Parts: sequence; structure tokens; C-alpha cells
Amino acid sequence: MLHYKTYQLVEPGAPWVVFVHGAGGSSSIWFLQIKEFIRHFNVLLVDLRGHGRSKAVAGSKEDRHYNFEDITRDILEVLDSLKIREAHFIGISLGTILIRNLSELAPERVSSMVMGGAIIRLNVRAKVLVTLGNMFKRVVPYMWLYSFFAWIIMPRERHKKSRLLFVNEAKKVAQKEFMRWFRLTYELTPLLRYFEEKDTGIPTLYLMGEEDHMFLPAVRIIITRHTNSFLQVITNSGHVCNVDQPVEFNHRAIMFLQEISGGMDAVAGIEEAAPACLVAC
Repeated sequence: MLHYKTYQLVEPGAPWVVFVHGAGGSSSIWFLQIKEFIRHFNVLLVDLRGHGRSKAVAGSKEDRHYNFEDITRDILEVLDSLKIREAHFIGISLGTILIRNLSELAPERVSSMVMGGAIIRLNVRAKVLVTLGNMFKRVVPYMWLYSFFAWIIMPRERHKKSRLLFVNEAKKVAQKEFMRWFRLTYELTPLLRYFEEKDTGIPTLYLMGEEDHMFLPAVRIIITRHTNSFLQVITNSGHVCNVDQPVEFNHRAIMFLQEISGGMDAVAGIEEAAPACLVAC
């Protein structure tokens, strides 16, 4: 089972929030969120396979070559062990893909989704990066590849903190495990195309940095096609907006989750609080 950590510091029966990190990261990337969220919610942090304190999978060939469904079911296994029937989910980067996949496998477990730095579609630049990565992954040290990708996705000086955080976390991932995760890129395009076509109807808030040049344009499109989907753009922030602008990220995410209990009419009311930043379907 995945390594996880829980914070149950609020009254019994409080809703759960599950945080899902991206590839190469770990649950430690949420250190700027924990203090604020545990004031309102029970919190569950997980380390994905081969990341943080979760061990890499060993054994049969089938285990060694896993897919997005395998990784998503790891999260469900933790929920089952803790008897969490339903939760809000917050993800960053590739973690948003896993949350979206979880909403397909077990929609009854997902109260809402907050997608930070959401990956909705691969643009031309992203596809070129993935192709180059697959071409050179066996001849170029994997940390060179990861560092290069991190710089392309988060190129500005104010993204440096986020970039270094993810690179330093990625150093803890074994090279073989990195290769397993990189193989998942072959699944990305068809999976993302399916997600774009399928509307879950689950309340979803996309929190995107205004400088997330790789992925923000696709999110602007998808919220016009999916019901109960909202976008808030955080200024002076790049792809990893929970680290670049944690105060804004926390405030917007918590406000959204609290409004869920008031129905989607109340959620739509958030637009009045931040008219320049929110786009709603």
C-alpha cells in the first residue's frame, strides 16, 4: 500500500480532502497547504508509487509496467483502508490526471475536484518534449531530462522555487521508477482526449497560474464544454501555483470546497468575489 499521512484535527464527521502530487514529486509539496486546510477539513496526503516514502513496485512484468489505472487504484486502496467513502480531491500537474481518472473509476467517491496546474491537453511543445524524452531517456541521465522539462514548463525566475522543489524531490526517485512513469506518456494523448470529450458533471475548480503557458489555454477551452467546471487564474504564478502563490491557492480552493455544501448556485457566486479571475460554464 502507498505511504500516507492523515490529519484529523477537526470535529468528527468533517469532510476529507485528499491531496495528490505530480510525477517526480511527493506529498511534501503540499507543505504550504496543510496548516490552512486542517482548520477546515480532515486531510489525507499520499505518496504515489516509487515517490516519497512509497516503495517502488517489484515482482512480475505486469507489476513493473503499470498504467494510469493501476496508480489510480493505489489511491482507492488507501481510501478503502481508512474507510473514507467520499472526499474532495486536490491535485497538481499529473496528479490532476489521476484524480480525473479516479472520477471515472469510482465517481461516487469524488465530492469535488480542485485541479492545480491541470494537464488537459498536450500542445505541440509538450508533444515534442515527450517525443524527445522517449528518444533519449536511455542515453541521457534521467535527472537531466527532468530538469530540462521542469525548466521548459516553469521557465521564469519567480518559478525557481517550484522548479527546484520538484527537481529535488525527483532526485529521490530511482531511475528505473522514473522510466516506468515515463512510459505512461504513451497513454496520455488518448486518455486526455477521452477526458476532454467526457463531462463528469462533478464540481471542478481549475486553479491555474497565469504564466502556465503549456496548459492554461486548453483549460480555458474545456470549461466552456463541461458543466459545473470553473477556472480561476492566479496572477504572478506558473504551473505549480500551490507553491508560487500558496496564499491565493489556499484561499480559492478552501472557498470553493466550502461553497460545495451550499450547491452550485453558491459556487457560481464566487465569480462576484473575483470577477477578473473566474470563468464559469
